[in-house]
Amino acid sequence: MGEEKAKPKGVWPAVKPFVNGGSAGMLATCAIQPIDMIKVRIQLGQGSAAQVTKNMLRNEGVKAFYKGLSAGLLRQATYTTARLGSFRILTNKAVAANDGKPLPLYQKALCGLTAGAIGACVGNPADLALIRMQADATLPPAQRRNYTNAFNALYRIVAEEGVLALWKGAGPTVVRAMALNMGMLASYDQSVEFFRDSLGMGEAATIGGASAVSGFFAAACSLPFDYVKTQIQKMQPDAEGRYPYTGSLDCALKTLKSGGPLKFYTGFPVYCVRIAPHVMLTWIFLNQIQKLQKGVGL
Repeated sequence: MGEEKAKPKGVWPAVKPFVNGGSAGMLATCAIQPIDMIKVRIQLGQGSAAQVTKNMLRNEGVKAFYKGLSAGLLRQATYTTARLGSFRILTNKAVAANDGKPLPLYQKALCGLTAGAIGACVGNPADLALIRMQADATLPPAQRRNYTNAFNALYRIVAEEGVLALWKGAGPTVVRAMALNMGMLASYDQSVEFFRDSLGMGEAATIGGASAVSGFFAAACSLPFDYVKTQIQKMQPDAEGRYPYTGSLDCALKTLKSGGPLKFYTGFPVYCVRIAPHVMLTWIFLNQIQKLQKGVGL
């Protein structure tokens, strides 16, 4: 903490947590995109992970696994930049207010909830574009939007549906992000303290173990909200112009009635497999970025 204060003042110290967080998230997304694509297809009812993978390879080719990558990267550049940057700012201020003592779990959870909400509000347009691009191939040819990239998707959404349409599904997106970041960030910090201080593990083992734990809790806390968010964002009106759901609550109630509580955990194994490595890679990349910056004096 003292070294940070000794560094020259300017814009960089203020934006550094945001730049680092966004960069780490984008690098992790490049590696996880194929698994994320399979997860979305499972949630849209196209079968198991094996069936989805086989059908995508046979019908669409390898490129299908990276469809929507531009939107995914844009989402990380907005959502993860905002949430990880905000979380670091919030925790630093909380530690300072706590006289430099480690934060209790509930304070970490509150910081995670707040950072998740901020990130989701900033990243919802890119998230909407990502979901639509990933789901496009599952629609009948006449209903496909055929966005060419993330920026084309955003432009057409504004032109065809209005600016506010960029925040369609923002309610469930914000709630999901709050749940995910509470599970991810709070459990990660607690796990790091446990593995490092109580078990005496090394840096690599600590990061790997804490990332796996935080990835599991992030998935378990957020998947129900992710399921509702996906259904809201990909829905289309019928011939009479009516949407299948009036909102996130209506979607949740209808899903609960038709499929029971476990319906919200459709695709959980793949979702968990996708979330945990993304969390792990994000922390690893973030750690390496920070080491690199320290090595060059940034």
